[in-house]
Amino acid sequence: MMLTIPIFQVDAFTDKLFGGNPAAVCPLHEWLPAPLLQKIAAENNLAETAFFIRQGNDFELRWFTPESEVDLCGHATLATAHVLFKHLNHSSDIIHFHTLKAGTLTVSKGDDVYTLNFPSRPPHACEVPSGLIEAMGGGDPIQILRSRDYFIVYESEEVIKSLKPDFSRLKQMDSLGFVVTAPGLNSDFVSRFFAPAVGIDEDPVTGSAHCNLIPYWASKLGKDKLHAYQVSARMGELWCENKGERVLMSGKAITYLQGEISVNS
Repeated sequence: MMLTIPIFQVDAFTDKLFGGNPAAVCPLHEWLPAPLLQKIAAENNLAETAFFIRQGNDFELRWFTPESEVDLCGHATLATAHVLFKHLNHSSDIIHFHTLKAGTLTVSKGDDVYTLNFPSRPPHACEVPSGLIEAMGGGDPIQILRSRDYFIVYESEEVIKSLKPDFSRLKQMDSLGFVVTAPGLNSDFVSRFFAPAVGIDEDPVTGSAHCNLIPYWASKLGKDKLHAYQVSARMGELWCENKGERVLMSGKAITYLQGEISVNS
């Protein structure tokens, strides 16, 4: 049977088309088999495709890269909230998303930004795998930590921008992703994020990485409200707040595409 599914493409953590991080968002009436969701995400070939269904006044939410389902994704959550608020007439100023592994996430609507309430995941000391520093492609790290992903701190924004990772080597290491970060020139901190193991060499703007970045930089800088840029080619901007066991990330979003897809269910 042929099934028609609405699809939106949203640039998240930006207010300019072709900036931030693009995500596909597909509303569903009920969950489809995971292999079919994975095929749709692979066909979309974006860093993430978000799928959601209504659950009473709340929603269930899942995220897929072109190669696998992931436990947490910030920009696709922001994109999903944008679709619900702007295109699907969600009546409240707050949305509750229930997820498989990240618990309940909320997104609230402000005057011109959306604010995500996510779990804090501070990075911790770890054993450094052989070849990691060389695989990052430049610079001498100040510190290497780990949460879900390896978390690598450098001296300056210039070093972060100049890194040229060897993605084939990173893909062989036991980690979903790699966060690199440094103090910012025009912000509190900057970052980049690499995840070749799940089909994303460089992610333009990564909400889940900021679950590590916010508690780290809040502690280092001695303040809880932070301004950040993810200095990928597309560039993303976030206003962040450390809340102890939770972190807040605020950003903007803009719709690029609205349409429908047809698949065999």
